[in-house]
Amino acid sequence: MSYAIIGILLAAVLVLLISGTSGKLFGLILKSSVRIIIGVFLLFLFNVVGALAGLHIPINAATTVMVGLLGIPGLASLAAIQYFLL
Repeated sequence: MSYAIIGILLAAVLVLLISGTSGKLFGLILKSSVRIIIGVFLLFLFNVVGALAGLHIPINAATTVMVGLLGIPGLASLAAIQYFLL
């Protein structure tokens, strides 16, 4: 499954490079990808540390994008939802 996702992303980057899209679009895609990767890392660290307190946030597309786009406030809101609602 992960190889398919990586293949699709690489194909999309290749198409963007060949078609000559603007550097702004490619830069936006690259910046978003880096932020999502940082979001996965933050979720992983939270799950390691949160295990001591009994908190766990699943790492999936929705939580990753939320933490990637919002950063620490997004992680805090997910932790609050996990603690108070679930």
